[in-house]
Amino acid sequence: MMAIDRELKKGSAELLILSLIEHRARHGYEIGKLIEERSGGMLKYNVASFYPLLYRLEDRGLIEGRWVEKAGQRRRRYYKLTSKGKKMLEAQRSTWANLVNAIRLITEAENA
Repeated sequence: MMAIDRELKKGSAELLILSLIEHRARHGYEIGKLIEERSGGMLKYNVASFYPLLYRLEDRGLIEGRWVEKAGQRRRRYYKLTSKGKKMLEAQRSTWANLVNAIRLITEAENA
């Protein structure tokens, strides 16, 4: 299995995170595990780069985090999408869909 290029991974991380918290709040570890599981292990983010990204998204007002404490568990920060984040998610989905389509058109044209 080929690992995904670091720059591609970096560019798509924001879209992936926003997508995973679109319908319900999740904590950072859960978001990271879902990305890894749903990509069949192709996409993995290390903690050192993943959490700073969550903090930047929060600073930009795209997500909102709150600490939750449950008995017998460590405190976790759950993130949810803000209305600004929803607008950004829609824009990014459109941009990525257009990019993927353009790449497909170019690469398939050579094989026609």
